[in-house]
Amino acid sequence: MKIVYGRKLTEFAQRHPNARSGLEHWFRLMAQGSFRSIVEMRQTFPHADIRKEHSIYSGRRVPYSNRETKYTVFNIGGNKARLTAIVQYEFQRVIIEKVETHAEYDKSNKRR
Repeated sequence: MKIVYGRKLTEFAQRHPNARSGLEHWFRLMAQGSFRSIVEMRQTFPHADIRKEHSIYSGRRVPYSNRETKYTVFNIGGNKARLTAIVQYEFQRVIIEKVETHAEYDKSNKRR
């Protein structure tokens, strides 16, 4: 899979060094993987969770083929961080939207 906005991982790891190894592990597995669906992805990332467009962020929209954007949320490093991304299986692309600590993620999702 091609990873877009990978610099967000580096920036987060600089601020939160305890999450670095988990982020590097996620990046390696994702870059080497070729997933055609969430079912296949969950074989590698069993705790990947799907969220619909407005349930997380009301930011920029990236259209899916079905005109509905879905986010995939990954637990990183034993819940040290949450990575939110748009996974475009048809293009083998992962667009990183946000990387947050578990506490930041919980706080941002409390508002909905």
